[in-house]
Amino acid sequence: MTDPSPYTTEIGFQPASELRRLLERGAITSVEIVEASLRRIAEADQAGPRLHAVLATCPDGMETAHKLDAERRQGKVRGALHGIPVLVKDNIDTAGVEGTTAGSLALAMTRPIKDAVVVQRLRAAGAIVIAKANLSEWANFRATNSSSGWSATGGQCRNPHVLDRSPGGSSSGSGAGVAAGLVPMSVGTETDGSILCPAALNGVVGIKPTVGLTSRTGVVPVSSSQDSVGPIARTVVDAAALLGALAGSGAGADLLGPVTIPRPTGLPSDYTVFCDSDGLAGARIGVPRQHYFGYSAMADALVEAALKLARDAGATIVDPADVPTAEAISQSSDEMTVMLYEFKAGVETYLATRPPTPGQPLTLSDVVAFNQDHAADELALFGQDIFISACAAGGVASPTYVEARARNWQRARRDGIDAALEHARLDVLAFPTMGPAWCIDHVNGDSHTRAGYQAAAVAGYPAISLPVGKTGGLPVGLCLVGTAWSEPTLIRIAFALEHALALCGDMRPAWHSRAE
Repeated sequence: MTDPSPYTTEIGFQPASELRRLLERGAITSVEIVEASLRRIAEADQAGPRLHAVLATCPDGMETAHKLDAERRQGKVRGALHGIPVLVKDNIDTAGVEGTTAGSLALAMTRPIKDAVVVQRLRAAGAIVIAKANLSEWANFRATNSSSGWSATGGQCRNPHVLDRSPGGSSSGSGAGVAAGLVPMSVGTETDGSILCPAALNGVVGIKPTVGLTSRTGVVPVSSSQDSVGPIARTVVDAAALLGALAGSGAGADLLGPVTIPRPTGLPSDYTVFCDSDGLAGARIGVPRQHYFGYSAMADALVEAALKLARDAGATIVDPADVPTAEAISQSSDEMTVMLYEFKAGVETYLATRPPTPGQPLTLSDVVAFNQDHAADELALFGQDIFISACAAGGVASPTYVEARARNWQRARRDGIDAALEHARLDVLAFPTMGPAWCIDHVNGDSHTRAGYQAAAVAGYPAISLPVGKTGGLPVGLCLVGTAWSEPTLIRIAFALEHALALCGDMRPAWHSRAE
């Protein structure tokens, strides 16, 4: 299958930083960039390979581009994202006619009253919200045997590198859309792997911020302990620029509940300043062998090669540097217990923000009933056992919930990631994000064996996945994890490693239906 037209391909695969340079020189306009993005969405997403990465385009995209071009001509530039198109995951509220569905027909009958806080910040920074991204329905928190990237409103999103492979979840369209050159950057959300997984499988960069760095107000929730909004982009510097816009000057009041990691003062407003090509010099990188390696020989080999480059560039590699509680975290049911309790409370708080409409669900039980009433569309591929379990959960004052959350944090924070970092005076831990993408399977659901990011998810700590190569045409990502609020360190090391790898052009997908 051939790639779409050369013009949209040329524009589509330019990093946002290069588009910004072209805009500054007057070599291109935001109108031309948006036109190219919309054309590429039509050619690659709605036709051609039919990726199903996009749920809906935003009709005000061109009008916004004209306005921002006029501001630029008048000497007003809002920042690094001025006039750059961005794809936003469809569990993040936008107030336009495109609506916000979380992939569910139950939310398709109303539109949010206002933009989510992170979308307000994007617009203030000059980014153009061009479309809403497909996702794993309800952020992959409806059924245990789900297929990542499938939603009732958007169908099955596909991996642009190999079309019969999973794009990962739950920020499936956000990852696939950047990888396919529909947009230079996108916004995803993560509870446990939902940014890092699609970034790795699609060969792009994803940053999962510390919980509380970015606002969750106006975002369909899963877990107040673990949810984060974060950037996906083609390069580390682009992801860093987008992170700064999303974080703004403060996280704002969150409807999901209080942030659980004390927020320090003086956090950066611009994360691109940490992008240093010499950032590996003097860095101390730990390699947690136990539990984080060994489930994909191909991923292990590519990560080992990247770690050798890091050593050659001046980093100290401490190997092994195991997370003492990694196995306990993976074997415990406490993470799911916490998410079930928090999901029920959070989603009902969120549903109350939607305009009252006849038939609109107001409780999680209403959503379960809606799905049963629309089973041919909602439940034909997999069920809603997680929803049903969440309905049975008690309130967040329950000792069962409070004790499980406390155990989670002790295992993942003090006795886990922090213990590993402190023992050998490490800056970060590095390991394969996960193995290559698996085949899409609507009978058995996702079939990947394991991933390395669970401890960071449970802790609420930041992580970055960046591509380190391909095997059989499928990308592999390396994950860097740090302690709370260590985004500057993660970005510095990730940028320098990306510079050493020099892979950006090699990660462009070739349209074909099966793995080589």
